[in-house]
Amino acid sequence: MVGVAQLVRASVCGTEGHGFKSRHPPQNFMKLIYAVDDEKDILELLKVFLKKNFFKIQTFDNSFSFLKALSKKKPDLAIIDIMMPELDGFEIAKKIRADILLSDIGIIFLTAKSQKSDIIAGLEIGADDYIAKPFSLDELLARIKAVLRRKTQIKELPANFAKTEKIKLDRESFTVFTHGKKIYLTLTEFKILELLISNKNKVFSRDKLLDFLWGQDKDIIDRTIDVHIKNLRQKLGDCAVFIKNIRGIGYKFEE
Repeated sequence: MVGVAQLVRASVCGTEGHGFKSRHPPQNFMKLIYAVDDEKDILELLKVFLKKNFFKIQTFDNSFSFLKALSKKKPDLAIIDIMMPELDGFEIAKKIRADILLSDIGIIFLTAKSQKSDIIAGLEIGADDYIAKPFSLDELLARIKAVLRRKTQIKELPANFAKTEKIKLDRESFTVFTHGKKIYLTLTEFKILELLISNKNKVFSRDKLLDFLWGQDKDIIDRTIDVHIKNLRQKLGDCAVFIKNIRGIGYKFEE
């Protein structure tokens, strides 16, 4: 990870540094972001950049101070490095997703681990996005906004239920029940299930699902959808059979 901070700093001074000049008051205002990374230069850059873009941000240079802060105040989104001493980013994300009170926090991994296997592992744990270092600050900002926008869209869905014989999905409280038992989904998993249930028997290609979830912000491999579907199926238990894989095309919900 040597030299990462310098590379990021260079991008700030170059053509992608215009994010520092943002002066548009916005939907971001008052959104709270936590960032944890053992590289203090990275944390400094994130702090300055995100404050300039009207976010509230708290930074942490170790896993334990980050987890302690989570127990006191819940952020809207967490930016997490993976390769940290003591407790790595994957373990932190697992703790967040396993906690009922914290499980809906947006998670973006920001890390030097850039292999496809690392990206898939991060998404399988439940991350909303994954960005490799060195990174573009403008891209980071776009992805942060996309994750927060998806979270807001869930909260703004009509206050009613989508039901099947065995599944009940409450768009207002962002909860899902199978056989009357509550299950806990990530934001992305919830949106996929809501879309499929609301359009029973309609096949959605991976590209369509990517467009629905990320729109113009998408810059993600097709495999991402398969990872989220796999996680969703695991949580649905015996109801997973209703999500059908149409070979070479995509997915549909069929009872």
